[in-house]
Amino acid sequence: MHPDVHSHAAPPPLGEPSLRSISSLFPYLWEFRGRVLLAMALLIGAKLASVAVPLVLKEIIDALDKPRPELVLPLTFIISYGLLRFASTTFSDLRDVIFAKVTQRAMRRISMAVFQHLHALSLRFHLERQTGGITRDIERGARAVSSLVGYLLFRITPTVLEILMVAGILFVKLDWVFGVITLITLAAYLGFTITITEWRTQFVRRANTLDSEAYGRAIDSLLNYETVKYFGNERYEAKRYDASLIEWESMALKSQRSLGLLNAAQAAVIAIGVTLMVLRAANGVVEGKLTLGDLVMVNAFLLQMFQPLSFLGVMYRQIKESITDVERMFSLLKRPREVEDASDARELDVVAGAVKFDHVDFAYNADRPILHDVSFSIPAGKTVAVVGASGAGKSTLARLLFRFYDVGAGSVSIDSQDIREVTQDSLRIAIGVVPQDTVLFNDSIYYNIAYGRPDATRDEVIEAARAAHILHFIEILPQGWDTVVGERGLKLSGGEKQRVAIARTLLKNPAILILDEATSALDTKTEKAIQAELLEIARSRTSLIIAHRLSTVVDADEILVMEGGHIVERGRHPSLLAKNGVYAHMWALQQQSEGDAGP
Repeated sequence: MHPDVHSHAAPPPLGEPSLRSISSLFPYLWEFRGRVLLAMALLIGAKLASVAVPLVLKEIIDALDKPRPELVLPLTFIISYGLLRFASTTFSDLRDVIFAKVTQRAMRRISMAVFQHLHALSLRFHLERQTGGITRDIERGARAVSSLVGYLLFRITPTVLEILMVAGILFVKLDWVFGVITLITLAAYLGFTITITEWRTQFVRRANTLDSEAYGRAIDSLLNYETVKYFGNERYEAKRYDASLIEWESMALKSQRSLGLLNAAQAAVIAIGVTLMVLRAANGVVEGKLTLGDLVMVNAFLLQMFQPLSFLGVMYRQIKESITDVERMFSLLKRPREVEDASDARELDVVAGAVKFDHVDFAYNADRPILHDVSFSIPAGKTVAVVGASGAGKSTLARLLFRFYDVGAGSVSIDSQDIREVTQDSLRIAIGVVPQDTVLFNDSIYYNIAYGRPDATRDEVIEAARAAHILHFIEILPQGWDTVVGERGLKLSGGEKQRVAIARTLLKNPAILILDEATSALDTKTEKAIQAELLEIARSRTSLIIAHRLSTVVDADEILVMEGGHIVERGRHPSLLAKNGVYAHMWALQQQSEGDAGP
């Protein structure tokens, strides 16, 4: 079997969040390296100004702590104090303004990369995925990019920088014990924070996974609203949804309790460190080794330093969670594309549009083969119909021709060009598909028809609607062309949806046409009207018609009868009837069924 056929393994499980995953963000941030460097310079400037404030405050207190203080000297320091406060705040604000474009552009580019990659992934992935869970992962991942960059660059880095600067100043200006206490407090705080956060991350990650699952189930249930109603399964759906929420609630509670433990440990470390520092400073003042200004300076440093440090636990947790969310989003980008363009793929050159299946084997899964040695040709401008029981492999032919999957053995070619050797874009431009199950966008009828060729003129869109016998229906609607069709087109009947699908395929004007049971949702009268039009359109194109009702393909140039993934009969309608084989038996059954259903 072709290796691509089986490359649909689930994405690799996420390991523990690691700082290595942050490196994935660098290419997106480095686009505006000038802004990044300027923001970092402003960050350092803000921290220098911030650390200088307690030093100036010390000078003010010492200047005033004299028998007959004068205001001249401290006035200079007071003005400096105000300017430093202003500089610290202003530099921080400027940094945020300058860096905002970097973050927003990175979020936009990453979201676009994931969105485009999801469209590039195979049909298999999209049949297996849960839309709600994936959209939740992308949404959280995009938000996480912003918080991750903000916390790492503008919260953690300046806080650590400030603590090191303060420890150095205390060590130089006072004595080494102050510096050691500062560093020990920082080390103990980080130790508790990292240890407890590592332990509780399992609860946070599990809660996020369950949140995505619950959201996916809710979306899936709401998308299938009518099916839920048909079977009266509202309570069953509510129970399934609640089952996810019950486990999520349990994990969320564990997360909250462990958070309380972490906060208590952090508060204890800070309280002990602050008490020791103030006690030593006060003792130094009593002994005459330190001035009152030194005591105020130490106190100001502690307030200034431990205030951001008290949020370090929150920041670390947020960083861990953000890394997890970013990893989930980037894991989507790492999903291999099952169907890839060859490195030397060229544009498909459609000369006549002749299609050939040559000894094709295919299996969705290794243990369930679908097609066995299938060979047939569709000459340019001719129509070949494929009929057979459900599960015979009819629709698989259309999916292989459109290259949703690659064949396991053999080849599919158009005008003697193997479709694996041409670009997917050029291949799909040449093929128009009217599927059995039409899904429309939750937008206007005009948008849905124009989707076949977004640059088409309004007259061309109207002409396509006329050819699909839907123009009159559109014109009598209260909102006409602006009528919104609803989620997945639910506001239209099956026949109306199918005619919209036919119209947009006609607007695309492809060289090769695939009709995958395209009129199965229509009533007999409408089907006959559209069938005549479709056959007329098919005459000018190479057409593959997949049909359940044999009466719709009697005029095909060749009819293939499939059974169990094999072509068991082929020929035109009269000759197949004359063989009195599988096709003749199917024809007799359908004629009898239609006769029984008649008036």
